[in-house]
Amino acid sequence: MTNKTNSVIYTGITSDLVKRIYEHKQKMADGFSKSYNVDKLVYYEVFDDIENAILREKQIKGGSRQRKINLIKSSNAEFRDLYDEIAS
Repeated sequence: MTNKTNSVIYTGITSDLVKRIYEHKQKMADGFSKSYNVDKLVYYEVFDDIENAILREKQIKGGSRQRKINLIKSSNAEFRDLYDEIAS
């Protein structure tokens, strides 16, 4: 996820992506994402089991900012908000 100006990158994990993004957009949870106005979904991956999802989250979080940008651009070069696509 990122903010309006794409200046911050936030990586997280959830079992309900639509609900979690809605919470980010409504500023329902205090913390990093609320402080930095992180409310735009620009990349996501889906996993069948939680263990692999956690491993992938750690891998992404451990990477450099540039690696995260490259990952996002690999499927969403314009940094479009993907929320409407998954919420439909």
